[in-house]
Amino acid sequence: MSSTRVSRRVNAPRANVYRALLDARAVATWMVPNGMTSRVHAFDAREGGSFRISLTYDAPTGTGKTSAHSDTYHGRFVKLVTNERVIEVVEFETNDPALRGEMTITIALADADGGTDVHAVHDGLPRGLPAADNEAGWKSSLAKLAALVEAG
Repeated sequence: MSSTRVSRRVNAPRANVYRALLDARAVATWMVPNGMTSRVHAFDAREGGSFRISLTYDAPTGTGKTSAHSDTYHGRFVKLVTNERVIEVVEFETNDPALRGEMTITIALADADGGTDVHAVHDGLPRGLPAADNEAGWKSSLAKLAALVEAG
């Protein structure tokens, strides 16, 4: 099991960034790597609340984790600290044993020069998920988060 760590400066207040972490429509917009679209099936943004999301590849790749063209995952919110931290546990819905297992995602927010530093740590990556691919996906997603909240 491995981890990835990605950071991004966002030119928006922490409260705006935090809201985007817990809003289903916002999550569908930003928490999806380039080349994919997102569908939020369920999203209960509270400690102990659960969610289920599917990501579909825009072009057929045959590399999906749940089906040939999609990655579906479910999870729960473990800890929410208003305007500071979101901790969630997620797991792919897959038949591939190399992609099974719970992963922990921690997103921490800190004030930075009139904006917010966003630090995302993804722990417990299953052996079948290359850390470099996960890091690239997170960088893409955080760029989308920045664009969303900076646009207001």
